[in-house]
Amino acid sequence: MTALRGRFRREVPMARYTTWRVGGAAERLYEPADASDLGAFLCSDLAVPPIFWVGLGSNLLVRDGGLRGSVIRLHKGLSSLEDLGSGRVRAGAGVPCAKLARWCARRGYGGGSFFAGIPGTLGGALAMNAGAWGGETWAQVESLQTVDCHGVIRHRPGTDFRAGYRHLEGPADEWFTEAVLVFSPGEDPAALQQEMRRLLGERSRSQPTGQPSGGSVFRNPPGDHAARLIETAGLKGCARGGARVSEKHANFIVHDGTACAADIESLIHQVRSTVLEVHGVELHPEVRIVGEAADDR
Repeated sequence: MTALRGRFRREVPMARYTTWRVGGAAERLYEPADASDLGAFLCSDLAVPPIFWVGLGSNLLVRDGGLRGSVIRLHKGLSSLEDLGSGRVRAGAGVPCAKLARWCARRGYGGGSFFAGIPGTLGGALAMNAGAWGGETWAQVESLQTVDCHGVIRHRPGTDFRAGYRHLEGPADEWFTEAVLVFSPGEDPAALQQEMRRLLGERSRSQPTGQPSGGSVFRNPPGDHAARLIETAGLKGCARGGARVSEKHANFIVHDGTACAADIESLIHQVRSTVLEVHGVELHPEVRIVGEAADDR
């Protein structure tokens, strides 16, 4: 067996690694050194299924009973950025999207400023076709590197996948390790950075960026906005335990420091049922809810 070079731990509280700052312990957590080390881990006896993938922990709610199986955290080991020239960038799945946006702006690569509004890593952005300010991840994708549960690494063109709104279809049982993205070269770095600062200022004014949250909770239904439906249903400020629908942006649920994951999940269900009752619209969560309830472990 190939010697592993990453960091392996047991019973690791997931509240450390989610932006909601809640969640029970992961039975096993591995932080790979790089893609080949990740492949070696997936081939090892330490990789007990099910496998959960975590970047910065946004758009993720881990229940209070924690996660059986194995959590793989990509943020540290798969975080390289390489300029391939002519606007082409090779980026690891663990690269924070905000870092990618800044990196591209400094090089005069246009079309990537929207990544600054995505609170997670590139791997998560690829998996759900994340977007912000009118831009979407898969509009920039040329090709990808993936790994499967047997540790086999593959190189695929972007055309092997079909992206929709916060949705992706493609080869089953493969996970992203890196992508080659294409941007517009030759733009003014100062202008790109100024535009990015403007967009981030708007985000700070309209979203509860200073409080623990999981990002946008629900997808926008066709022709409407989840935040509008939630607000007009009278749910702004509605609370369950230490979880509350943000008064600043109704599609965010914030954690006041005393919430558990069950509070947040209960509030998500309450918002869904109330919006369905008031508006006749069924909201679909954008966040992933994983793990076991506290009394099931």
